[in-house]
Amino acid sequence: MPGPSGLRVEHLDAPLGIGDRQPRLSWRLPPEATGQRAYRIRLDSGRETGWRDGDGNVLVPWPFSPLRSRERVRWQVQARTDRGESQWSPWCAFETGLLDAADWTARWIHPAENEPPPGPGRPTYELASTVVLDRPVAHARLYATAHGLYEAFLGGRRVGDLELTPGFTQYTRRLQVQTYDVTGLLAEGEQDFTVLLSDGWFRGQIGLTRDQDQWGTRTAFLAQLHIEHPDGDVTITGTDTTWLSRTSPILAADLIEGQREDRRPAASPPWQPVATSDLGYERLVVSSAPPVRVTQELRPVAVTRLGEGRHLVDLGQNITGRVRLSNLGPEGTRLTLVHGEALDASGDVTTDHLRPEGPSVPHPLPAGMVDQIISSGRDGEMFEPRHTVHGFQYVRIEGHPGEPSREDVTGVVVHTDMRRTGWFTCSDDRINRLHEAAVWSFRDNACDIPTDCPHRERAGWTGDWQLFAPTAAFLYDVAGFSLKWLRDVAVDQWEDGTVTSISPSAPAHGKDSPAAFIHGSAGWGDAIVLVPWELYRAYGDTGVLTEMWPHMVRWLDRAERMAAHGRHPSRTGPARPHERYVWDTGFHWGEWLEPGADLTGSLEAFVALDKSDVATAYFARSADLAGRIAEILGLAEDSDRYTALAGQVRAAWRAEFLDADRAVRPATQANLVRALRFGLVPDDLRDRVAAQLVALIRAAGTHLGTGFLATPDLLPVLADTGHADVAYELLFQDTPPSWLHMIDCGATTVWEHWDGIRDDGTPHDSLNHYSKGAVIGFLHRYVAGIRPGARGGYRHLRIEPVPGGSLTSASAAHDSPHGRIESSWSLDRDVLRLSVLIPPGTTADVVLPGRPPELVGPGRHHFTTAETAETAETESESA
Repeated sequence: MPGPSGLRVEHLDAPLGIGDRQPRLSWRLPPEATGQRAYRIRLDSGRETGWRDGDGNVLVPWPFSPLRSRERVRWQVQARTDRGESQWSPWCAFETGLLDAADWTARWIHPAENEPPPGPGRPTYELASTVVLDRPVAHARLYATAHGLYEAFLGGRRVGDLELTPGFTQYTRRLQVQTYDVTGLLAEGEQDFTVLLSDGWFRGQIGLTRDQDQWGTRTAFLAQLHIEHPDGDVTITGTDTTWLSRTSPILAADLIEGQREDRRPAASPPWQPVATSDLGYERLVVSSAPPVRVTQELRPVAVTRLGEGRHLVDLGQNITGRVRLSNLGPEGTRLTLVHGEALDASGDVTTDHLRPEGPSVPHPLPAGMVDQIISSGRDGEMFEPRHTVHGFQYVRIEGHPGEPSREDVTGVVVHTDMRRTGWFTCSDDRINRLHEAAVWSFRDNACDIPTDCPHRERAGWTGDWQLFAPTAAFLYDVAGFSLKWLRDVAVDQWEDGTVTSISPSAPAHGKDSPAAFIHGSAGWGDAIVLVPWELYRAYGDTGVLTEMWPHMVRWLDRAERMAAHGRHPSRTGPARPHERYVWDTGFHWGEWLEPGADLTGSLEAFVALDKSDVATAYFARSADLAGRIAEILGLAEDSDRYTALAGQVRAAWRAEFLDADRAVRPATQANLVRALRFGLVPDDLRDRVAAQLVALIRAAGTHLGTGFLATPDLLPVLADTGHADVAYELLFQDTPPSWLHMIDCGATTVWEHWDGIRDDGTPHDSLNHYSKGAVIGFLHRYVAGIRPGARGGYRHLRIEPVPGGSLTSASAAHDSPHGRIESSWSLDRDVLRLSVLIPPGTTADVVLPGRPPELVGPGRHHFTTAETAETAETESESA
């Protein structure tokens, strides 16, 4: 029997420079195995565990002594299964980074600036030194980080393929270090070591209000080279007082504003000594996420002439990234690239809808996303701005003296390089295009952190990610990506338990700022509970539950205080006992962006609204999950406490939001969805509340009426309560508000507002938000029917497709921690044919319409049933 496969370290494949001394190990069982009974692990150093009993093969604790800095490890595993002992797996290699502050000898260096120039659009600096080696190189590693964005070069060659390093974190507490294998870039002799350093998130523009200098006014760089020679000696060199700096040909670089570059031959500015400072090493961390990379390149579907020297590029897809442009014209040609996701009535690029404005913005701001290059005239010259990133489908090229062709332009997609794990297709092309649009929206908003949009704000809104995380975890391996972000959410949490609405949270929006009131909102702050829970469900990761548990407790303690010690001003008369569990104080975003919601009124009026129906529901939901999480972690007293608290909050919700006739109020689709999804209504009322929800949908002309928070649960709730027909009607609805209206309008990503393109054709706010795209979770879990079971990580799962609408076939696949899961069905008249694939080491309940669950093990299984027949057939191909 072959050995295990798919070996991983934490949530990464063969990582270089990890920050864990005792990383967890994972592997997949051989296809022939239905279950593991024992395993043993060995290292190439000769250490071995011996056989250890257990079925665990995902995130298995490190079985050896803690690792040291820069330790290189190769490991393999053998499994004892019900089919016998497997062969040893292939070797898997990984390496630790610099794990201790004492490992660092390099100095932090700053470009020579008499005074930091004003932003936005400050110059990118070139930093330089020389590496001199008198012996051959066996192994070489570069460890680097920055205040700002950096690109490193050795001997004129770019180091690695990572983008936007060191990434976006809460820089006051967490600054990521990257590790590069530079063995092939170093040799005996003298080589230039150069770096380009720009503002990045650290001191460039961020957020809706375009705040600058949020973590400092001076950029800085830190790097250390460890060079091993064949004789075992090690040369260590790094940034120090010998480095020099000067301004580069990149005249300005800002993540939002864009990049400007002048390539014309000119006298180089003089080199000046760098400044050094003691910024310390205690904040340095290693990311748990895959890095940001170029993940795809697109050729335009069209390049058309708008007028003299003006051309429009259409990539055919809304992306996040940049453009690579060749054919730059003769020396001195000034080309301007204006990026946008929509066209105006004349067919030209417009960014008017992306200009920040509103109560928090003192005056309308430009949308940015404008790059500029002045060409050198050299043969083969290309422009690819790597110190900025844009969200766009269209580019207007201004100033070109000729006729740029499709071959001259490449759309370069840039985002976190996560492993794809989920796919879906069905018999309806529009549904397939909706699925693809949601996938692209997620890709475009997974640029080192989960953002709301890739252009106007680019902020890590906690509410957006908590509602999309379950869908994302089906599509991609988001375990490390989410954990990296959660660690920023945790350090951003205030002492009183407040979870910020955006993370990383900039000082301009901190607890001492005028914007402090926006934090601590129900449904947003609950991300500290809900996202770790989804990571457990998808990956079986109890480590993230343990790490985030203290922060969950602080959040729920705050919610309990807010409910018990305050009262909304609209409440009159003596407080009733249940009100101590009704959360009606503080600021809440509420359902946010429900169809037809009027947000043109005053900010004060919106803040003053009583949103206790939303807040109390989420209070109950998070308390209930905390009880379950505590049980998983073996915290019996905490489990009892939060289970009891959830019951008290649930009872309070019923006392407050069920009227005398036991109907739910306020009678909104969102409130009814939450009531059913969170188990807030008694079992004997579920049918009645579901009927109330259907009545609201029918009253709206069979249109949805949910905003951000409830939309992911709308169709599943309808299906779970016996109204799958209504769910499918909403899914296939194509007049606004609806998902297919977006698709029929040509959307290749999901809009922020249901009316993102208005009737007159003008765009409205962002056209690239993944939040409403969470509907495709219904396609995965209900249409195709792949659902995780109670035990995390798909150890046991459920396949229960719910055919409906006009669909005649659907299929989905998901690469779980244990292997590939597939569900594919076709419907011919009343005969349903279902094929499923269950991975080794797992079991599944397969449920067909009108039939009881059937327990199956690993392998491929085929089912045929008539919906009205009394007999059915099942065939299995055992593993």
